[in-house]
Amino acid sequence: MNSRGLFCAFEDALLVDAVRSPWVDYRGALAAASPTDMGIKVARELLKRTECTPDRIDSVVAGSVAQASFDAYMLPRHIGLYTGVPQTVPALGLQRICGTGLELLRHAAEQVDRGQATSVLCVASESMSRNPITSYSHRSGFALGQPVEFKDFLWEALFDPAVNLSMMQTAENLARRYALSREEVDNYALRSFERALAAQQQGWFADEIVPIERECFEQPGLQPRTLALNGRQTRVCEDTHPRPTSAEALARLTALYPEGVQTAGNSCAVVDGAAAALVMSTSTAGSRPVLARLRAAAVVGVPPDIMGIGPVPAICKLLEGSGLRMEQIGSFEINEAQAAQLLAVQRELEIEDDQLNRHGGAIALGHPLAATGLRLAHTLARQLKASGQRYGIAAACIGGGQGMALLLENPRPH
Repeated sequence: MNSRGLFCAFEDALLVDAVRSPWVDYRGALAAASPTDMGIKVARELLKRTECTPDRIDSVVAGSVAQASFDAYMLPRHIGLYTGVPQTVPALGLQRICGTGLELLRHAAEQVDRGQATSVLCVASESMSRNPITSYSHRSGFALGQPVEFKDFLWEALFDPAVNLSMMQTAENLARRYALSREEVDNYALRSFERALAAQQQGWFADEIVPIERECFEQPGLQPRTLALNGRQTRVCEDTHPRPTSAEALARLTALYPEGVQTAGNSCAVVDGAAAALVMSTSTAGSRPVLARLRAAAVVGVPPDIMGIGPVPAICKLLEGSGLRMEQIGSFEINEAQAAQLLAVQRELEIEDDQLNRHGGAIALGHPLAATGLRLAHTLARQLKASGQRYGIAAACIGGGQGMALLLENPRPH
């Protein structure tokens, strides 16, 4: 892997706090909710928890990958406005697919570090359920006898035409390259489910999650918005995908490709959800509790046909730029796009099992594209505080062939 890419270090950027909605299975309780409304909800809750009044926010950065509502273009601005942030404060939309949440933190840290802002509201929201059935070729009408080309955006978006491969096939390429067996891949998935279920039962995620229920958002001078739940659901309080399973149950699932190792059971779950984080300078944060210091970020490109290996060179570049060694990193939160992909990364970097995704990952919890990076960083910061470790890295592979990594430091290691 070459060392090209982007690296930036931060001197004075704090991750003050973060919250998220429950991650809810595709077509479940959040299927009727606009990503904008989910984003407003977590943003409002974050400011309430941190006792940060909206007028103290200098900048809003928000991300959502799919165009899951007709007002999707205005998602960052609407989140800011309905959270009560002053109308004079600008909002920016960012998108780096599965790395979007990490990119939001990188951008916020740069704004704070450069003195452009003292308090930045980061929000990521994703409705996988509301991905549209789309046509890009019928704006001028339907010709007699010609094919009608409406396609499932969510399904088609998993395919990379540059290399003529689906995201699952790129994971299969890594499985062959690293000689990963179906049993190894299923065993990793089982571990993810077991860890996530144990964490949920122990209440580990409770401090991260804000319950979601039907709610009306009002703001002076603006039309009211409603956060709707699907069907008869009135409230959702926890992640819905973690569940008991077994090696035998996972082994019975059919591989997606002949002689392949990836199945629906050892790949990331499709879920809806939103997350928010508050980034401040040290002087602005004052004496308030802080989750972590944002120390550095790195983004790299990798071959699209093995896009899942992206965290490896991203983490290497992050360590090189920061002057740290692998043995100084106490915990890793790396997105589980596919089990084969994650195992390839783990093997390449020689990460110990007890350092990696200690409370499960996206295979068990789910992967709402834009929001995942914020969850990774939030969970990692909480893990560092709980263990007393000093440094941790959150990372993700990115469709199309990229990798991104973020370095966090515990403000009070022991």
